[in-house]
Amino acid sequence: MQANTIIGQHRKALENINEQHRAEQLRQSETRIKAEMTAARQQLSMAASKAQLELKRELGKTQKKFKKALFAEVSELLSDYMKTEEYKINLIAYIEKAAAFAGGEAMTLYINPSDEDKKGYLEEHTGMTLTVSKEDFTGGLRAVIHERNILIDYAFKGAMEREYQKFAFKGGTGIGD
Repeated sequence: MQANTIIGQHRKALENINEQHRAEQLRQSETRIKAEMTAARQQLSMAASKAQLELKRELGKTQKKFKKALFAEVSELLSDYMKTEEYKINLIAYIEKAAAFAGGEAMTLYINPSDEDKKGYLEEHTGMTLTVSKEDFTGGLRAVIHERNILIDYAFKGAMEREYQKFAFKGGTGIGD
């Protein structure tokens, strides 16, 4: 009977130790699972961030490519426009605006080198003396009022450059908005 009691006590002690060991192993495995899940979430988050960054880079490259193509097309259309009668009328309007602004003060009117063939026509229709610029400003007109040190700039080159810098694709993507 005493042996059975000792064996029972020993069994209970072993079962208690076994239960404590199981509980400790369960806690360790839960901690390990939580740590692995946290690491997996972090890896997933990093991969998603990296993919999103790569998509933004690709979008930027594509937008830049389309922007260049768009402005190349605009340049072609501008070149075609500069061959029209409407362009000559526009140049006359620029000359008249510059003359009105100068208010009778001496000024130098510059036309683009590509418009040299229009010089006689413009002088005849405005009564103003024009100078062919040495600098290509893509078309339009520039006027300098020397007395007041003022440049009147109706040049297409500067306008195109400003529009190129300001231009941005807008859309419902949420990227770059």
